[in-house]
Amino acid sequence: MSLLIAGSIATDHLMSFQGKFADSLVVEQLDKISLSFLVDDLEIRRGGVAANMCFGLGQLGLRPVLVGSAGEDFADYRSWLERHNVNCSHVRISETRHTARFVCTTDPTGAQIASFYPGAMSEARLIELGPVVDRVGTPDYVLIGADDPDGMLRHTEECRQRGYPFIADPSQQLAFSDGELIRKLIDGAAILFSNEYESHMIEQKTGWTAAEVLDKVDVQVTTLGKDGVRVQGRGLATFELPAAANVTAVEPTGVGDAFRSGFLAALAWGLGHERAAQVGCVLAAYVVETVGTQEYSFTAAEFLARVDESYGADAAAEVQPHLKAIS
Repeated sequence: MSLLIAGSIATDHLMSFQGKFADSLVVEQLDKISLSFLVDDLEIRRGGVAANMCFGLGQLGLRPVLVGSAGEDFADYRSWLERHNVNCSHVRISETRHTARFVCTTDPTGAQIASFYPGAMSEARLIELGPVVDRVGTPDYVLIGADDPDGMLRHTEECRQRGYPFIADPSQQLAFSDGELIRKLIDGAAILFSNEYESHMIEQKTGWTAAEVLDKVDVQVTTLGKDGVRVQGRGLATFELPAAANVTAVEPTGVGDAFRSGFLAALAWGLGHERAAQVGCVLAAYVVETVGTQEYSFTAAEFLARVDESYGADAAAEVQPHLKAIS
């Protein structure tokens, strides 16, 4: 199966301040604020929804095609992804902007001061899918994740025009999008991914009922956090699946991206939607147990053991033949 994964590519720069931001604020002088904090550590984490999903697919032995825009500073990140089985040949490199960056400082109370620089992500609107497909072949799916909104819309419309099955995954962009844009991103999707909160936001902003949203797509996959996932669609009996068993949660960032990776990997292997949801939940467990979105690893035996533990021997037996590419 050929998978094109379009969406953001970013790095997160995370710092910790041991004092309290509140102690440095003079309420009467907020209009003249000028502050600097001495931080104790800096963590640089690889991120961006498309890159996270591609990494997860690569970990499961697939070779996804990453479609997005980055800066000239992408070289080290590219090398990392390519070492983990991701095709980065079609990442657009900006001549003027750095890769998107999230810079955040957190104090012990959990208060944060953060900035997001979209940078090269803003140039995703300049990417055309046709030339990519000419080189890699007609895709089974094009996943369109959170990215520059104009880029998301362009990719969605191109998929409709060229007949590429597309997956709508607007996630973080839902909060900043109006109902008209969301309707255009979702209508006709082969799969709609969202979490439960986002599913209600889609209904509120589009004016569609839950039934009307479901009528616009073939399959709707809604993650439910620690409660697992719900899958429903045309000709598909609705089911809910619990999350993987015995998960020790550490940090949730990137869990949804990992779930999507596992779900799509199982579809690529020719498995059904229930198995896809199970594989997605197991892969998500590795991320929630790790700090960072691309810092997890596993052997085929370890992965199968978790499938068996969570969903039984029959599930593990169906997944096992597809993990031969994993050491």
